[in-house]
Amino acid sequence: MTKLKIGVLGAGHLGKIHMKCLLGLPEWYELVGFYDPSEDQARTVASEIGLMSFHTMESLIDACDVVDIVTPTLHHYKCASAAIRKFKHVFIEKPVTTTIDEARALLKLAEEADVKVQVGHVERFNPAFTGVVDSIDNPKFIETHRLAPFNPRGTDVSVVLDLMIHDIDIVLAVTKANVRRISASGVAVLSDTPDIANARLELDNGCVANLTASRISLKAMRKSRFFQKDAYIAVDFLTKESEVVKMRPVVGEPDPFSVTIDLGDSRGFKEITFDKPTIPANNAIQDELRSFAQSIANNDQTAVSLEDGARALDVALQILEKMQQHILLQKD
Repeated sequence: MTKLKIGVLGAGHLGKIHMKCLLGLPEWYELVGFYDPSEDQARTVASEIGLMSFHTMESLIDACDVVDIVTPTLHHYKCASAAIRKFKHVFIEKPVTTTIDEARALLKLAEEADVKVQVGHVERFNPAFTGVVDSIDNPKFIETHRLAPFNPRGTDVSVVLDLMIHDIDIVLAVTKANVRRISASGVAVLSDTPDIANARLELDNGCVANLTASRISLKAMRKSRFFQKDAYIAVDFLTKESEVVKMRPVVGEPDPFSVTIDLGDSRGFKEITFDKPTIPANNAIQDELRSFAQSIANNDQTAVSLEDGARALDVALQILEKMQQHILLQKD
């Protein structure tokens, strides 16, 4: 296929990571350069990575087939709408926009322009998740913990939009259900927005998800647990390890060398099996950028659609609203 000409908007920490990942995908992309409004940052990155720094956002967009938006969230809508209006495909980091109205406007623009848009919910490409996602079937309870030490980078948004939104997207992806009810609480400790938050999501298929996120923890943790009929799946997104525990009825006498549980009465025994799949090493950001190129080349649905990003944002904003209500009640 013809290589896609791609440019990156934003040359901060994550923007530089995207540039390096794109340079590692020469079979799919030709990285033409980047734009950053900070002249000092642009000069530094141009010298460090050896890429052309464009003088305006518009000139970068004009030079590309695909625009990779890795700016602060506040600028996502402006950048994405400008690119889509020029019929460019867009990869946009999460959260997709700052408001749900902006997300809906992008949905309309993308449909009218007939371009592909993918949202950077990178945990969908974490090998610990992809290795067991086929085993997750109609979970009834989900518990997630996403904890991180304090880092000033990312505090322009609350911990819900910075960290918890990853797990919101995973919950929505595996349940394929709508959120019926939300309760939440949170506390601002070191920044002006909540630094630690807990949310309970009740979905219309009966599943309940309990999500905790913190950016003031002493150590990092990114774990999710999925409970379903006769199975438990654990995913460690940080260490990239996973485990699938399943139960199945025992026919006849149980094997003395197997792990079994006596259900009592006349229900007999169930055998418990433990499976730790082999998790191959990968670069999740590179994988999501590759998948985007493939969706453009094959005219397929993107792995994480603009609709997915909008749904995750909608739930995240509802959580923030519930948190604010909780804070006001505490003051009363």
